Amino acid sequence: MTDYLVPFEDAESEFTEKRSRFISSLWRVETEQEARARLEEVRKRHYDARHHCWCYLLKEGGVIRYSDDGEPQGTAGQPMLNVFQRQGVTDVCCVVTRYFGGILLGAGGLTRAYTRGARDALDAAGICRVSLWTLWEVPCTYPLFERVKLEIAACGGVVRDVTYGADIVLLAAFPAGRAEAFAPRLRELSAGELEMAAAGEEFLPGARE
Repeated sequence: MTDYLVPFEDAESEFTEKRSRFISSLWRVETEQEARARLEEVRKRHYDARHHCWCYLLKEGGVIRYSDDGEPQGTAGQPMLNVFQRQGVTDVCCVVTRYFGGILLGAGGLTRAYTRGARDALDAAGICRVSLWTLWEVPCTYPLFERVKLEIAACGGVVRDVTYGADIVLLAAFPAGRAEAFAPRLRELSAGELEMAAAGEEFLPGARE
């Protein structure tokens, strides 16, 4: 499996166009059930709005769904979807809620508005790259605990879990190739007494791009 892009965080944005109020909500999701639940949340929160246009794209199974929710066909869901497809972003659900302001926007105006709604929400959320990270069990004494955590972070890693016992064992994740930079630091800190052990691999999101 290769790297892929997802939203960095959930986000909301809002703008007004010819008295119509457009409220965008965006989430990172991994299943259709999760996407549908988010859509229902928005419908309940903005129960008095005229339209809730939406789209979602899932990497698993290549699922693509969208809806104009009563707007003229092709003016909402598809333009929103295009925003994410152009950016190569997946595992995303976006809902743009419209409170009608009494002035018709026309097909072109609606397409521009819903495109902007999705784009603004994605800009607010940011994107990050999901890639393959290696997992390692890192043994550590209590006196070295804070220093080891700092060294893991300095090498681009993150601590996924900590087990406390007579000594400490950290489960650390590193982007591909970065664990090799940490291993000698661990040996140096422990005067050669501590060695980390491979514990598998996992696809994880990185920093905001």
